[in-house]
Parts: sequence; C-alpha cells; structure tokens
Amino acid sequence: MKKIIIVLIIFIFLSGCTNNSIKNEVNVLNWSSYIPYQVITDFQNETGIKVNYGTYSSNEELLAKISSSKEGTYDLIFPSDYMIELMISKNMLDKIDTFRIYNINNINPLFLNQEFDMFNEYSLPFLAATSVLCVNREHIKDNIVKYNDLLNPKYKNNIVLLDDQRIVIGMALQANGYKMNETNEDALNKAKNWLLNINPNVKAFDSDSPKTLLITNEVDIGVIWNAEATIAKSYNDNIEIIYPSDGFAISLDNYAIVKGAKNKLNAYRFIDYLLRDDVQQKIIEEYPYINTTINNMNLSYEELNYILEHGSYVKNIGFNISKYDKVWAQIK
Repeated sequence: MKKIIIVLIIFIFLSGCTNNSIKNEVNVLNWSSYIPYQVITDFQNETGIKVNYGTYSSNEELLAKISSSKEGTYDLIFPSDYMIELMISKNMLDKIDTFRIYNINNINPLFLNQEFDMFNEYSLPFLAATSVLCVNREHIKDNIVKYNDLLNPKYKNNIVLLDDQRIVIGMALQANGYKMNETNEDALNKAKNWLLNINPNVKAFDSDSPKTLLITNEVDIGVIWNAEATIAKSYNDNIEIIYPSDGFAISLDNYAIVKGAKNKLNAYRFIDYLLRDDVQQKIIEEYPYINTTINNMNLSYEELNYILEHGSYVKNIGFNISKYDKVWAQIK
C-alpha cells in the first residue's frame, strides 16, 4: 500500500512539473505590425509567461498555417471577421470562456454581436481597420476620390495596393458598382479586367508595410489600411487620407482560441492583459488602427458612425472563394 502511495505522489509531482512547463508559455500567431514588442516584453516580465510570437500577412496564410500544423501548435490567433466564420465551420476554434477575461467589459459594444459570430461565442474584437486611399499631394494634384481615378496612365508604377485578394478584388468590384463580396461570374470578370487595367500602375502589392513605399517617395498613391496611412502621414504631412466614394472595406480582427490549444489559460491571461486600458493605449499609439475598447476610442463617434455606415465587412463566401482565387492568379 505504501508503495502505491509513493508511486502516486511521484506521478502527481511529475505531472505538476509538466503542467508548470506548459503554463510558462503561450503560442501566439498574429498579423505583423500589430502588437508592439514592448507590450509583449512587459507581459512576459509581469507574468513570467513566455510569448512565442509568430506572424502572418493574410487570413489565407493564417488558415494555411493552422491547417498544416499539428493540433496544439498554436494557442491564440487574431483572424478577421469572415475567417472567424470559416474557422468555426471547420471546427478549428474553441468557444471563448468569458468568465476568464476580467477586462471583457472594456470592449465597446458597437463591435460585439457581428454577423460572423453573432453571440461572440468564438471570438472577441481586438482592433478594426478600414481600407483607405492615400495620396501624396506634393506630387499629385488631381482630384482623386474614387477607385476609377487610379486608372489614369500617368500613375504608371506609382501605386501600392494591399497584398490581399479579398480587399483588392472587393475594391475592383466596388469600382464597377458591385458590392465587395459579390460572387456573380460577370461581376468578377469585370473586376478582373479592371485589375488588369490598373496593373501597369501598381508598383507593389504589400500588406506587411505598404506605408514604407509612401514614406520613401517610391509611390505617391496607395490603397492601404488606415493605420499604415496614418503612420505614413506622420512622416509626410502632404499625404491625404481619403475614404473612397465608391466604398471601402472594414476589417475586424479578433481574439480566438485555437482548437486543442495546450496553453489555453495563458492565452486568456494574454487576452485579459491586452484589454487593459493602459496596454490598449500603448498599442494604438504605435499602431493606430481603430480601437475597439470604450475608454481608448481614437476616432470621433461621427467618423466611426460614417465608417460603420459606408464601409463593408468582408464576408465568408464559402466555395465561391475558388472564383476569387482564379481572378487573383491572373492579376499577380
């Protein structure tokens, strides 16, 4: 009997050691240029939890990484709206245990209960972004207010676009009078032809740091995320930021726990930390996307309401994504 008790004590001790090793880390996969390095360092110093941090540049790349990885490789990810819906359908996400997130009440209700996850069972909003036009007015004096204005041949090799097929094809659809999630073959064919027309004007497709080409004066025009445009403008006040009159994308990126996460409790601690007001302020100071917490709004209600009224969320289009893949393959 004593031997059995001793064996049980050793087993419990060893199990405790194993759990402690797991509890000391969290595996995070996020967009590049989204969380300041100092925020991650501060979290590690405060909690003793090591953050293993990887990045991706598109939702499709995120999906590919999760799909090709062994279960338990990643704990916390930050998918956009439509990708949340797709990952739910593929049983790739765990439900969110909101009781483990002390700072959940800091989230602005305007960003909750969205169509892609109506009751926020699998996701919570992190940051939002809009696609915008930006123009260097020192070099470009033309009136540019819509996407068709970018077709002018004199802008050859002078535009940077996001390296994101849903945003770029959506832009082309809107330029042709369609909604950005349209799947009709005729509409997509018109979008493809429009993109082929603009291609000579495009110097680069870049989602990692499109602002760099604007800052270095390698291009004068961009269709990029609002935060990248804001940073570019901080370097060059001649850059004008414009919401295109024919429409623009809204992207809401979210906290989500990967199915089979090994360090789930640490993932919740990281989410809770990121939702703190002081941490949110550090994030938007370095990466000025649209903040989704109540006390750190970096837009006026008027501007936010305009964005929510006139912008369009990218939606999950199911098997129709293959149509977009074909268009994209002919553009790039």
